Amino acid sequence: MAATSTPRVLLLGGHGKVSLLLSPLLLAKHWNITSVVRNKDHEAEILALGKDKPGQIEVLVDSLDDVKETSQAQKVIDKVKPDYVVWSAGAGGKGGPSRTKAVDEIAAKAYISAALATPSVSKFMMVSYIASRKGTPPWWSEEDKTAADHANTNILPHYYKAKVEADEHLEALAKKRLDSGDKTFQAINLRPGTLTDAPGTGKVILGKTTARGSVTREDVARVGAVLLARNDTRGWFDLLEGKDDIEDAIDELLRSGHNGIEGEDLDRIYARAS
Repeated sequence: MAATSTPRVLLLGGHGKVSLLLSPLLLAKHWNITSVVRNKDHEAEILALGKDKPGQIEVLVDSLDDVKETSQAQKVIDKVKPDYVVWSAGAGGKGGPSRTKAVDEIAAKAYISAALATPSVSKFMMVSYIASRKGTPPWWSEEDKTAADHANTNILPHYYKAKVEADEHLEALAKKRLDSGDKTFQAINLRPGTLTDAPGTGKVILGKTTARGSVTREDVARVGAVLLARNDTRGWFDLLEGKDDIEDAIDELLRSGHNGIEGEDLDRIYARAS
């Protein structure tokens, strides 16, 4: 089920590796992009992504490090007037724990709050990671849980705390918007495993994956573009490299009624929005 309009996408973290791969895919659909970057020196590189593409791309230089309040994000959304918002930004480990919290949690939550309070924004896609959860999905093995706990506790503790905060915030506000009567809004949480820069294969596994494994950034971008282009995608989508074509994997996952957030304390999460 494909979306039929020609949307404008607000792409946060426009110079990130996944965003640089995602942008041409969206532009090829005749979509228009406002790409937000911190460094003006990246403007020419991003504008070049629109060469020979039917969609239009523009650059907005604005630092996510400085976004502390929802009102600051709201100003950008009011200016750009996007139909869809994509968060593919992050501190990337630069600047220590304080910057990770500032970008991956505080700024992300500000944009989530602003976007979901804007009726004209019909989709919000968060690029997260596969172990960003406080609960344990029933399809994980003990080895999966051990690996995820090790990564979240010993390798990426500050990133984990920031991302799970943002992910739960999106889930809570999406449920609130659904309960308010908006049955069409899509909160899409794309949750890849370890990212690699290898060429994409177009072959993936989605949904009931292990917590261990990798996927190319190119295939993350491809999956993100397909999820955004459909009007029936919402929820958490764990992603690893696999054997299924992307379109087939998404079709099968949606047919199965897969619930990617299974295993989480939904009462606790939804109480955040009350």
